[in-house]
Amino acid sequence: MSVNREATRTVPEDLEGVRTPLRGRDAELAFIEARLDALDRGEGGIIRVEGPVGIGRSRILAEAAAAAGRRGTKVFKGAADPDERFAPLGPLLDGLLSGGEPLPGALRLRDLATTPGRRFWLLQELGDRLRETARDGPLLVVLDDLQWCDDLTLLTFNTLAAGLSSHAILWLVAVRGGSVPSGLRTTLDRIRQAGAHELALGALDDQAVTRITADALGAAPDPDVLRVVRRAEGVPQLLVELLGSLRKAVTIGNGTARLTAGPPAPRELPSVVRRLDQLSDEARELVRTVAAVGGPITIALLAELLDRSSGALITAVRESLDADLLTESGDRLAFRHELIREAVEAGLPLPLRQAPRGQAAERSPGSVAFPVASPGPSAGRAPADAAEAGRAEPGDVAEADRLRTAAAELAATAPGPAAERSLKALELTTADAPERPRVIAETIPLLWQTGRAAQARELGASALATGGLGPEDEARIRLALARLAVPFDFSEAVRQARAGSELPGIPEDVRGRLLAMLAVGLSMSGEHSAAERVAAEAWETAAAAGDRSAEATLTTVRSAVSFHHMDLTEAFRQAERSAALADALGVSTSLWVPEALWHALLSNTTGRSAEALAAAEEGIRITREQGRTAATRMWLMTRSRILLEAGRLTDARADAEAASATTDDLGPGNLADVTLRYVMMRVALHTDDRQTARAYAAEARRMRSDGAPVVRHFGSWMLALMADFEGRPDRAMAELDEVMTSPAADRPAYAGLVDPADAPVLVRLALRGGAHARAAQAVALAERLAALNPDLPFLAATAAHARGLLDNDLAPLVRAVRLYEDCPRPLARASALEDAGRKLAATRRSEAVPYFDTALALYARAGAERDVARVRRRLRAAGVRRRPSTAGLSGAWPELTAAEIRVVRLVARGLTNRQVAEHLSLSPYTVGSHLRRAFTKLDVSSRVELTRLARHRDSGE
Repeated sequence: MSVNREATRTVPEDLEGVRTPLRGRDAELAFIEARLDALDRGEGGIIRVEGPVGIGRSRILAEAAAAAGRRGTKVFKGAADPDERFAPLGPLLDGLLSGGEPLPGALRLRDLATTPGRRFWLLQELGDRLRETARDGPLLVVLDDLQWCDDLTLLTFNTLAAGLSSHAILWLVAVRGGSVPSGLRTTLDRIRQAGAHELALGALDDQAVTRITADALGAAPDPDVLRVVRRAEGVPQLLVELLGSLRKAVTIGNGTARLTAGPPAPRELPSVVRRLDQLSDEARELVRTVAAVGGPITIALLAELLDRSSGALITAVRESLDADLLTESGDRLAFRHELIREAVEAGLPLPLRQAPRGQAAERSPGSVAFPVASPGPSAGRAPADAAEAGRAEPGDVAEADRLRTAAAELAATAPGPAAERSLKALELTTADAPERPRVIAETIPLLWQTGRAAQARELGASALATGGLGPEDEARIRLALARLAVPFDFSEAVRQARAGSELPGIPEDVRGRLLAMLAVGLSMSGEHSAAERVAAEAWETAAAAGDRSAEATLTTVRSAVSFHHMDLTEAFRQAERSAALADALGVSTSLWVPEALWHALLSNTTGRSAEALAAAEEGIRITREQGRTAATRMWLMTRSRILLEAGRLTDARADAEAASATTDDLGPGNLADVTLRYVMMRVALHTDDRQTARAYAAEARRMRSDGAPVVRHFGSWMLALMADFEGRPDRAMAELDEVMTSPAADRPAYAGLVDPADAPVLVRLALRGGAHARAAQAVALAERLAALNPDLPFLAATAAHARGLLDNDLAPLVRAVRLYEDCPRPLARASALEDAGRKLAATRRSEAVPYFDTALALYARAGAERDVARVRRRLRAAGVRRRPSTAGLSGAWPELTAAEIRVVRLVARGLTNRQVAEHLSLSPYTVGSHLRRAFTKLDVSSRVELTRLARHRDSGE
């Protein structure tokens, strides 16, 4: 008999760094090889690899890139990072610049990506470069972690991937499964429509797990080892990390790996530690508390343990769900995987592990389960009670009703989970069920609020197209679609609300709400006289039905009507009443966007900028905490307009770009037309950014053909400003023909202007174009507005300014300067100072200089470079030279604005974009916009470079 003399040995301690062969993915690799064969034949396309965290998406991409390289295919590899989303087109450009043969001209493409208003040219040039390169041989473009890509990368990818489908270019992208942002959802839908192939990675089978274990340990595992590693449930990342925890517990003898002292105690896992580190402090505390409790836990009990309200946990809960650490388990939170829970718990001190379990047991007996982990066949499996819910089948009316009730209760504070429950209720409601249309009508606004407008619209449109709806069901669905359409398409909102209100025999409360939405749509469209008539009818209907929600919405319309009639005192009174009504009712019953938003706009228009800004910031904070994506974006757009009028041009542009970056999946829409595009053009004109101004002038020309009068009016005013910017005053006047000759009943206040401070601008423009009558018309309206509202000095200032320009009279100009001193409108004040100085300079040069100096300082502080240059020319003409102002600039950071410096210094301290946003009370998108501009100005391309530069400059070295 022979004796096996192999010595017993231990396995290497550092298993986490061991790269084992790829196991269990033969079918996926074979499919990719087939697509590479097709690529060699000149057939391009798209492959989307999807799966949960840790399932091996990146490994598949690496193997595919290696296989393509062996064939001689040119490979570009890019990957996104959650903390680097501020760099426009960063992941794709990094990939195209990587390797031994970067894409020709990629550096120029990076310059285009960081230049506002150049997206069209960027797409054109990038497409041309890829086509030229593909002519020399096939290309593989790999893009990992699509869920972290910035919006410009997503736009470029889905545009080019579809547009270059006839070329020998294969796009291989990976995305995390589960819930994804709305912008990414739109991209995935578009590439699916373009014929993308999908590879969904699931858990590894038992044979693959056994082979990986043998690869890692260097010997075949015995049954005890296999029982331990099966706890990873086939998730490759968890499997490899779990094998790492076995390094001191396994010995190898006679070709077999055996446990020497039983299963090892749970330990922290590197992937879990990384994900925890990326969370905010609040989310990290929440996750650790759930781990310490041990099993699924209700939000109410979790809030009690953390000594907070349930509403205060919304952001932290969403963050932990997005990180794939926790999952929803019915009405409770649970860990995505038991190993993840053990890894989090292992990082806690022992007393902290025990205390929450005891508290939970005392406060809610039976509400927290303590399951024993058992191996299973799939990764990312929902916990037990979620599985119970998952066993419900279509036709389960009781379960559908339970989900609808839960959705209604969550709608005010957590619309995201509410939308998911409403969708689940819809899945359980059969097509012929009488309650199905009502469930659809309930689901549409929840989807819209959480940034899924395209899905909401498709749901409603499909229901209407199916036919067979009774009048009441159709009316409810049209009401939901009207609410959805308001931000995107004013005319569509009017169409849906009108069609619904005209249906016969519908309940009075439903008809009242439809009429209220019709009045809103008409008011936002700029059809003021029609809005007033409909609102009067709607009031009677709403009063008869006792509908306070319709009353709140109609009060907003009344305020807008009063504003149109120039009675701003009444407009404010109604706006405050509307906001109070809506606040008392709660967001779940509100028909429209936040009624307080109109009050903020009204405050800003009349010179109460501080009040308006405070309201906008509070609105952004609250809606962001609640997860109301659509409302947050509306508030962000509003704040960009407020910041523009407050003379904070850099901040206004950053907010406008941030709001653009969160564009809903239906596209920007009419509300963006009259806020974001207007703001961006005005900033471009003040900063002498000709390329961006021309880009938005092109948008303005499109706006001129919109069905909504207000959109056409904004487009006309933007084109008039552009023509004046280009030195064509005659053309500027021609652009305003439609607005200034439209019926008086629907002509916007201020004769086509969008702000009272524009009255002097129009007078100056009309006088240059020889249109004295139009200048006089603008002055008369400004003076009438001021006379009707004597308590608002801003209106008196604009009227005096306009009168002084028309009459070429110094006295009203000086009066305007004095009145502007008490108004937070620095650009309007600077304009009046400049005009007064210009009048004085004709005869008394020395007296003009102080006016010019003050105007110069105001313009410089605002960052209005074009205006600064103009005032410098006036000073030189008066015999005075001034050095460039350094007001508001830092000696260490002369290239950056104050807002950019604040962001840079926090980032250099190691804070993530999210943490910087929380610290400065900004949105992460605004932080990203500031940081992107700082990168461009400082010529750095990474946070590491930025940190090094910050240490050097701030230390004074």
